[in-house]
Amino acid sequence: MRMSTWIRQHVAALRALLVLTAITGIVYPLVVFAVAQLPGLHDKAEGSLITVDGKTVGSSIIGQSFTDKDGNALVQYFQSRPSAAGDGYDPLSTAASNLGPESIVDTLDGDPANVKPSLLSTVCSRSKAVADREGVDGSRPFCTKDGVGAVLSVIGPRDADGEVSQPVQVVSVNEACPTTPFLDTYKGVRVECAEPGEDYSIGRIVPIFGDASTDTPVPTDAITASGSGLDPHISPEYAAIQVARIAGTRNIPADQVRALVEANTDGRTLGFLGEPRVNVVELNIELDSKYPFRG
Repeated sequence: MRMSTWIRQHVAALRALLVLTAITGIVYPLVVFAVAQLPGLHDKAEGSLITVDGKTVGSSIIGQSFTDKDGNALVQYFQSRPSAAGDGYDPLSTAASNLGPESIVDTLDGDPANVKPSLLSTVCSRSKAVADREGVDGSRPFCTKDGVGAVLSVIGPRDADGEVSQPVQVVSVNEACPTTPFLDTYKGVRVECAEPGEDYSIGRIVPIFGDASTDTPVPTDAITASGSGLDPHISPEYAAIQVARIAGTRNIPADQVRALVEANTDGRTLGFLGEPRVNVVELNIELDSKYPFRG
């Protein structure tokens, strides 16, 4: 008795299901597991874990925050780049800030604790914090000396090209009253501080370049988070401005700290991909091992 077409199709489908289940659900995982046990691959397959005195202290491919319980930088350690993953370097909440270059106006309301900084003000405040910690100049274009975005709302009739050549009101939108605005006047009009909760979007939003140099000692990776929020690396330039602080807090010569930085600096991948980078986790572990902090 011949099977109907319907039955033959379903039997064939069942056979294909069983074969593919065996290949993709059993054979393939076993092959991958076996390959992962090969010398040189096993550690990477296990997460590139770092063990000190028999205790797992981290991973060489996942960054960490070196801060106290209040989020303040521990001065005896090299600091990682900022992280937008959860409260910082949360592997269960890997993410970027999703703020773009047009994010330049802070959200201000009556409660200072509820201020939502723009990307520009976030960069400015981080640059100031790094500069204060490392003893360098952290001033940047489009940033006030207090570490917020230097942005004005210029209110008045628009010209044909959209500019406001004769403003009637100018507001420093990221500096809430009673803060003194970073500029006294703009195009002959006195600059006012922003009243929390007010909407100044009616004006032309104008970022002010200022007189800061574009060649700042505080590098970009010191003030911006990575896409994953888990980057374990910083640039050699960011490590370099931290050397003096580390040497001072650990009471060791700066040259010894620089030698550790150089030993933990990786070159470009394959000699031409990416940029040189310093693994902060591995560097701090070696720092503790060779020059323990005695605070």
